[in-house]
Amino acid sequence: MQTSRTFVKRTRAGAVVKVVREHYLRDDISCGAAACRLCPLRPDAPAPSLEAQPGGAASSLCPGPHYLLPDTNVLLHQIDILEDPVIKNVIVLQTVLQEVRNRSIPVYKRIRDVIQTPEKHFYSFTNEHHRETYIEQKKGETSNDRNDRAIRVAVKWYSEHLKKMEDEEKIQVTFLTNDRINKEKALEEGITAYTCEEYIKSLVANPELVDRLACVSDEGKEIESGKIIFPEHIPLSKLQQGIKSGNYLQGTYRASRDNYLEATVWVHGDAEEKELKTSVSKDMLRPTGKVVGIIKRNWRPLCGMLSKSEIKEARRHLFTPADRRIPRIRIETRQADKLEGQRIIVAIDGWPRNSRYPNGHFVKNLGSAGDKETETEVLLLEHDVPHQPFSQAVLSCLPKMPWSITEQDMKHREDLRHLCICSVDPPGCTDIDDALHCREIENGNIEVGVHIADVSHFIRPGNALDEESVKRGTTVYLCEKRIDMVPELLSSNLCSLRSDVDRLAFSCIWEMNHKAEILKTRFTKSVIKSKASLTYAEAQMRIDSASMNDDITTSLRKLNKLAKIMKKRRIDNGALTLSSPEVRFHMDSETHDPIDLQTKELKETNSMVEEFMLLANISVAQKIHSEFPEFALLRKHPAPPPSNYDILVKAAKSKNLEIKTDSAKALAESLDKAESPTFPYLNTLLRILTTRCMMQAVYFCSGMDNDFHHYGLASPIYTHFTSPIRRYADIIVHRLLAVAIGADDTYPELRDKHKIADMCKNLNYRHKMAQYAQRASVAFHTQLFFKSKGVVNEDAYILFVRKNAIVVLIPKYGLEGTVFFEEKGKPTPRLDYNNEVPSLTVEDTTLCVFDKVKVNIMLDASNIQHQKIQMVLVEPKIQGNDGPANLSTETSSNDEPEKKKRKLQK
Repeated sequence: MQTSRTFVKRTRAGAVVKVVREHYLRDDISCGAAACRLCPLRPDAPAPSLEAQPGGAASSLCPGPHYLLPDTNVLLHQIDILEDPVIKNVIVLQTVLQEVRNRSIPVYKRIRDVIQTPEKHFYSFTNEHHRETYIEQKKGETSNDRNDRAIRVAVKWYSEHLKKMEDEEKIQVTFLTNDRINKEKALEEGITAYTCEEYIKSLVANPELVDRLACVSDEGKEIESGKIIFPEHIPLSKLQQGIKSGNYLQGTYRASRDNYLEATVWVHGDAEEKELKTSVSKDMLRPTGKVVGIIKRNWRPLCGMLSKSEIKEARRHLFTPADRRIPRIRIETRQADKLEGQRIIVAIDGWPRNSRYPNGHFVKNLGSAGDKETETEVLLLEHDVPHQPFSQAVLSCLPKMPWSITEQDMKHREDLRHLCICSVDPPGCTDIDDALHCREIENGNIEVGVHIADVSHFIRPGNALDEESVKRGTTVYLCEKRIDMVPELLSSNLCSLRSDVDRLAFSCIWEMNHKAEILKTRFTKSVIKSKASLTYAEAQMRIDSASMNDDITTSLRKLNKLAKIMKKRRIDNGALTLSSPEVRFHMDSETHDPIDLQTKELKETNSMVEEFMLLANISVAQKIHSEFPEFALLRKHPAPPPSNYDILVKAAKSKNLEIKTDSAKALAESLDKAESPTFPYLNTLLRILTTRCMMQAVYFCSGMDNDFHHYGLASPIYTHFTSPIRRYADIIVHRLLAVAIGADDTYPELRDKHKIADMCKNLNYRHKMAQYAQRASVAFHTQLFFKSKGVVNEDAYILFVRKNAIVVLIPKYGLEGTVFFEEKGKPTPRLDYNNEVPSLTVEDTTLCVFDKVKVNIMLDASNIQHQKIQMVLVEPKIQGNDGPANLSTETSSNDEPEKKKRKLQK
């Protein structure tokens, strides 16, 4: 059966066309109830989701078996309730699902996940295509009113339909709506209807669910007077008019990660240029703005701790988020005593204009504050790192074990198992992406191969495993654990190029002369069998050993010799060699607490592997761009604006050194010359500062950009090919390369530059969040390390000088922090500029960039949620400087917004 609608419309070109829209209706769509014998299942239909006899929570309002049918607003605002294990047997209408998708993609994805969870017994009913539940929109009826009516029609049909079941206890359908008018109309039509709050409060055995109710109405919720504290935002309709006329500028708001009082708005389009078109000198302008409206909110669940009310038996309390950019949130809970000292998750529901705090609701208890597992969970949630266990749908995409290479797998693949291939990685590495080989060939030249795990063989486009991998984007490495992008069966087994097992690979093979000049390049899918899985130290020992001359060692020596030539050539071309303090923790085998902390030591073999990975990435980038100039996934590193180098140039000038920043080559040469015989660590400090001047490297689609240059590597083109186990970008590059050499088939999304560009945007975000999460993990473990150390006295170097502080680096621990100087009754620190080089005078002591100082380091655990490292300057001794000063780094947090705190003055 079908309905149709015919109308005419005028096109942009002015032509009039006739449009016929057909809507197909069916009478074989199942109601989903397992007990129903009236709805015969089609062979291709999914199994019913609703239980025969609804179990779960006992309701005083609905004492008998019942199904729940929520409307759109309940689904949007009460998703935390619906996700709770207690809530089962829910009918989600197609009308509701479509509205939710249009209004909130995150909630839509969450409800889809719930529907696909068998034990929840949620059923998606396509009422818009069911012959008895589809309705036409009436003349003069709004879309919202039509949808409300469609939902009531479906509820009524379900109630009548389920009454016809024989030999079963009758099942009631309960309609949940928070819309007063919709509820009244439902009751008039004989439908059992309750608000979500009424129903949840009726679950006498589960009173804790009340805490998870979202506060969707502000009536009677405010303890303040009716005084307006904040001006109202402009309505969306007026915002859109203002943006169109140019009165308002649209952009993305980003609060500073270090200071909640600072924020930037990245204005979309060329609005910034419009701002600057005045008769005022551009140098005199300082762009400022005021937020007058919000087009789209980015609210997310927040981790933090409960600040229990001092009023006895109070149910309203304040929640203090871990993210210091977020204000405290008012929630209602009966579990305050139980939640005190716990890390919890809270969601914001709204912020009335007459309330000092936003309203929210309790979502989940994570565990005791300070516990390692709890703090790791907080860290992952706060940095939006997907870390839930892989779903059954994802795991079903994995190959069945035992797995072996088949004749079909060998199609379009070269057998390279005879080659002397080995891998070189950090100790304890189980996700081995890459392996190498090097041998002399008959014509006297050298054959070098980089062999990369063929992950794209196992992850096929569009399946659940592929969708989960692109969602995660990257593997996240924390101090104690690894959050894999792909399931462990692939990451640590079938895709890991372990020694003495057959593995599928994608190989990039060059023929070189002895000057490391490339004569030929070819790419092939392959089968390899690594002869050894070495650590950097083991490979270095082989290269340095006079007694070892086996095939593996000989291959490593040739690779190392070529790598040195290649590295020199890269640096001569302007590639930068920068530095950043990286630390490694040594953990106690029983408690897993950090017992030692030291900076990582890099060996020649680190550089050897890096050179060939860089070469492989460049070679692959050239190949895929030549084949697919419009949709190659590439990686670029933009050149920093000249102003970024000001701090570096001034710091070098303080030591009578000149840093040229006209080009990457000039910068590299300047850094190489910036040596001091009396201060050997100076060059490392300069390279650390140079790293701070750099822009972020990003993925992009070749058809959407003109600037391909990688500034840091001084390469005109670059991509990521060598780590597909831990980076999704590499999987896309593998697919492009496979199509380019005829080893695999293409698919539509691979040749759509807009979809590639959207994917790059997500990958850049995931990569950035992974970096932040890793740093936060290092910060937390650094706090654990100093917790047991008491006061530690160490040498440090001044990196930056501020108006009221110095930023120092402790080389031994790779730890950076800020020592403040501001005490009541003491002279104010004075910032001086001698030849534009800043120095800070405190009392009678002058502190300059790169000065060597000595500091005491300790942990301040007075605030259990925002523990921080503290420092005090010991040498040079400053009169009256007896107490510790705050350390303001990524390892620490500011106090709450309501409290007075020190501010770093730039």
